[in-house]
Amino acid sequence: MTSSPESACAIGVDLGGTKIETALVNANGDIAEKRRTPTEAKQGPDHVVAIIASMVRTHYLRDARHPVGTIGVGVAGQVDPVTGVVRRAPNLDWLDFPFRERLEAALGLPVAVLNDVQAIAYGECRRGVGQGIKDLVCLFAGTGVGGGVVIGGELVRGVSGNAGEIGHMTIEQDGIPCTCGNRGCLETFVGGWAIALRAQKRAAAEPHTALLRLAGGKAAGITAKLVGQAAAQGDALARALVEETGAALGVGLAAIANALNPELLILGGGIVEGLPGLVEIAERELRRRALAAALKPLRVVRSKLGADAGVIGAALFARETRGRKIAGVAP
Repeated sequence: MTSSPESACAIGVDLGGTKIETALVNANGDIAEKRRTPTEAKQGPDHVVAIIASMVRTHYLRDARHPVGTIGVGVAGQVDPVTGVVRRAPNLDWLDFPFRERLEAALGLPVAVLNDVQAIAYGECRRGVGQGIKDLVCLFAGTGVGGGVVIGGELVRGVSGNAGEIGHMTIEQDGIPCTCGNRGCLETFVGGWAIALRAQKRAAAEPHTALLRLAGGKAAGITAKLVGQAAAQGDALARALVEETGAALGVGLAAIANALNPELLILGGGIVEGLPGLVEIAERELRRRALAAALKPLRVVRSKLGADAGVIGAALFARETRGRKIAGVAP
């Protein structure tokens, strides 16, 4: 059975430190089939390549009804936009690994590799809440904070593939240390690890808080998820933490609005979904701080595609950049 590149499906891969998600995605951005397996990152990058190749061969390449033309992979790390080399992926413990070259050799298909949140942004732009919008920014907050930027309808990757590292904007000059080595990054206020640290410190000084009870009386057991649960129950400390987190997020969003003047700010991830009222608090702070000209066309919305955004975006990016030189801003 033959098919044109325009009608062929693409495979989207979301590669994280603990799990690999793959999906067969058609030309309309619809998922025909989806799979998940553990990453087994400790066994090394070549082992991860072998896992992905096995999943693709076993579940997708044998079905003549859905011919596959290309593969797109979103990686939780920094990716060279020209070579597809993963420069640094802390959760995978990869450094300068020629990922695209190895996966293409294993499967004999063209592969596009990009940062995982860039893939999410592309998915939301092409088939999600940002469909039809030419200028948008995605911010996803989980354990860390990542972003993706679309300008003029095209994904901005930057000269070294690092565009969209919103979580590492400095919003407090002498703030607490970040995992990146800087201080006062947006992630040190909005990342799940940072929320947990603040909550643990504060709860230890307030032994009667419901937040501490939810953690079994042990401050070290408090997580960002528990902060959200306690806030939903009306706990004063947890609600104060959510207010602080939302205000800090709003400061970051105001900087993005002023710098890039997008039409849409898309928010998603476990922190956004798990902390009640966070988006509303952040938008209030954004509108208090940003320039009037940046605010006039701006809307703040939640992600539409949810957990599927990454695989859809990676697959569509691979389809739409097939046969073109992938560098900087996609042509």
